[in-house]
Amino acid sequence: MTPVTIDKIKGVFFGQAIGDALGLGTEFMTKKTVRQHYPNGLSEYSAIIQDAHRKRWNIGDWTDDTDQFLCIVDSIIQSGNVDEIAFAKELYRWFKDAPMGIGQTVYRVLSIPQFTLYPHRAAEMIWRFSKKQIASNGAIMRTSILGTYDFWNYASVERNTTKIARVTHWDSRCAGSCVVVSLLIAHLLKENDGLDIQQLISFADTYDDRIKPYIELAYEKDIALLQLDEPTSIGYTLKALSAGLWSYFNATNFEEGILEIIHEGGDADTNACIAGSILGAKFGYHSIPKKYIDGLLYREILEEKLDAYLSILNERFSTQ
Repeated sequence: MTPVTIDKIKGVFFGQAIGDALGLGTEFMTKKTVRQHYPNGLSEYSAIIQDAHRKRWNIGDWTDDTDQFLCIVDSIIQSGNVDEIAFAKELYRWFKDAPMGIGQTVYRVLSIPQFTLYPHRAAEMIWRFSKKQIASNGAIMRTSILGTYDFWNYASVERNTTKIARVTHWDSRCAGSCVVVSLLIAHLLKENDGLDIQQLISFADTYDDRIKPYIELAYEKDIALLQLDEPTSIGYTLKALSAGLWSYFNATNFEEGILEIIHEGGDADTNACIAGSILGAKFGYHSIPKKYIDGLLYREILEEKLDAYLSILNERFSTQ
């Protein structure tokens, strides 16, 4: 792999974690509340208010979004491949440690007996119990890493993303939104160029025609049109997708894209970690302001896992 490609993969890792850690500062706030708490804006980890929700994490820490991203990474490091059973075991191990901020869908699926043996059955069962309505953002918040694995083989990227998304989220909107993000990242790595709106819609339509309007909305300049703080839909997978794609279409640099997203409130850490992964792939690790890298509480852990992951990826790349 070229130094540019490695820089972009590193950008995905750090973009995910930084978006998550900084987005925690406005998570579950309305846009109005964000302005009240941060009249001069939020651009530093140290400025994150320590209310009842946020004080559960230390400054510079990421949330369950990046924990689950790293569960995918760990499963790849341990198994040498993308495998839904290996991931399910890593996810369940994390779950048994009583993590903070776990989503309701993930909690329900992981609580099904024999989840680690039959994760897809468990996810489909919970989805059917919901009358096929559950389409939350608990998969898209973690799967951007799969845009980097076998990025030179788009069919592999799509297949891997779908099977990992469906370990907990069975709905076609969830799988489709995850695939859109991972294929975009794969194109940014392989071609050093992204995808246009029609290409993204084409991929999305093979999964669910309800995805298209959210991609079109992301193409608009006015981020307010996304209504990311709308209370009844802040955890919707397509809201998170539109946030990430808005940053891809409209941001001129990494920091701008992240800050625009988090100041909209809503499920800001999830929206920003998706945006961060995409922007990391687009602009590269070298484009990320040093203060955000140095301020990550567990930066060394992230770098260790990245190094182990790159070792596996380099070996696969050399034999393709």
